[in-house]
Amino acid sequence: MQSTNYQLVLNKTLEEIKSEHKTPSLLLHVCCAPCSSYVLEYLSDYFEITLYYYNPNIYPQEEYFTRLKELIKFVQEFKANNAIFIEEAHYNPSEFYQKIQGLENEKEGGGRCKKCYALRLEAAAQKAAEKSLDYFTTTLSISPLKNAKWINELGADYENKYGIRYLYADFKKKEGYKRSIELSKQYGLYRQDYCGCEFSMRNKKTEK
Repeated sequence: MQSTNYQLVLNKTLEEIKSEHKTPSLLLHVCCAPCSSYVLEYLSDYFEITLYYYNPNIYPQEEYFTRLKELIKFVQEFKANNAIFIEEAHYNPSEFYQKIQGLENEKEGGGRCKKCYALRLEAAAQKAAEKSLDYFTTTLSISPLKNAKWINELGADYENKYGIRYLYADFKKKEGYKRSIELSKQYGLYRQDYCGCEFSMRNKKTEK
């Protein structure tokens, strides 16, 4: 079976939005400033965006707040045509550990990561529904190490569950990841060298 080209799906959605001459609202789950940079540059012409910083997976706590600080710094400096808001969720790592229980020894990029995507995407869908926004999505697919198929399939599931349109995307396309690196340099952003959880940190240390 041919896999879905999520970039083409996104192109079609953005064309429809442009033709309607409206500015819908989007809840964008974000994990850090570097991953957010290109996605905001790309989408802020089409949407009024609420950035939802929900990442109970991030370890240690200092890293969580460092990434949040960098995100705030970037948004303050970034010039957008439409409004951008930041909403920080609670930080409760136990939510992550409960979600991935039994998968602690999984390889990076496997079942543990999929559970983590699900945890954060469902929280984003719930928040979008709570705020009565038009769309929700996540920046996660910008990473070459993350499974865009899984992310978009989960987004579709939560679209059906919560009644909020999911914005299909694979933000690594159109050299999105490369552009995020360029924007990180331009804005002097801190770029972490591991995904976020203690397991990805251990994996990175093992590789060195």
